[in-house]
Amino acid sequence: MRAVAQLAWNRSRGKPKGKASRNPPCLLALALCLGMSGAHAQPYPAKPVRFIVGPGPNSGTDVVARAIAIRLTERFGQSVIVENRTGAGGTIAVAAVAKSPPDGYTILFVSGSLVVHPAVYRNLPYDVVRDLAPIMLIGIVPQVLVVHPSLPAKTTREFIALAKSRPGEINIGSGGVGSTGHLAGELLQSSTGIRMTHVPYKGAGPAAVDVIAGQIQALFTSAVNALQHSRTGRVRVLGVSTAKRISAMPDVPTIAESGVPGYQLMTWYGLLAPAGTPGAAIDRLNQETAAVINLPDVLARMRADGVEPVASTPGQFADMIGTELVRIAKIVKSAGIEAQ
Repeated sequence: MRAVAQLAWNRSRGKPKGKASRNPPCLLALALCLGMSGAHAQPYPAKPVRFIVGPGPNSGTDVVARAIAIRLTERFGQSVIVENRTGAGGTIAVAAVAKSPPDGYTILFVSGSLVVHPAVYRNLPYDVVRDLAPIMLIGIVPQVLVVHPSLPAKTTREFIALAKSRPGEINIGSGGVGSTGHLAGELLQSSTGIRMTHVPYKGAGPAAVDVIAGQIQALFTSAVNALQHSRTGRVRVLGVSTAKRISAMPDVPTIAESGVPGYQLMTWYGLLAPAGTPGAAIDRLNQETAAVINLPDVLARMRADGVEPVASTPGQFADMIGTELVRIAKIVKSAGIEAQ
């Protein structure tokens, strides 16, 4: 700032006397104003931030996103708005963020389906690694197998036996082709030899509505979604997809211990921005989200809903995405999921 002011002053000294002699103070004032405006630039965020969520309202991803958005709003002093962009297994939401201006105001709040999409869609309008900048892995959550209470199966073993006796008769829903729920169902079929009819929906929320109504008989969904509906008796929980039982459902056995050894599939929640987003915005989002996740009430809420908080660094999240892209591609191939 001093250099700018001095330059303006030096230039004015060579001008003729008279009216022009009044310029130095004006130029100095202008230079000072320019310097002051730069020094007082408003820090990020200077306006509302949007969280773009692929699944619909009341889905597991949506519930967690809104819980975090509320507390971030308090910390930022700016609104953090959750916007649902449903359809195509979540790829519409991802594409919308990948194509958004990289200014830190359009953020993807996504589940593990992000790493499934490249394996099941041929012509995605984005590249996960090239077009997105990881911010944070928020938490890990298992998929949960739920059924309509009228289905005569009270355990995963009974469900598998029933499906074997009725090939193709059990309709199993998902949040869309390529969603984590779809992958979990296909992995169960390829691991056990059962055959079910897949019914894709535009989000886990609508799929849950139909399993509650009895329009479909089964669904793999997030622990958050499963807990919401099992507590009221509208669905029956049979098993969890992780290697170990979860604290939110300690009495529910894993699918692996229910006669499908080695079965393991889980989803996760994370934040990503468009590639090229300023590091200052990514760092602020990472730091503030970590602070929110570590609040005692938020920790308790997430764990009660079946989410194990992580709060990673951007680099750790990037490494995990790279590893999962390879691992999920192998599972998709072995499960025989056709690319769309």
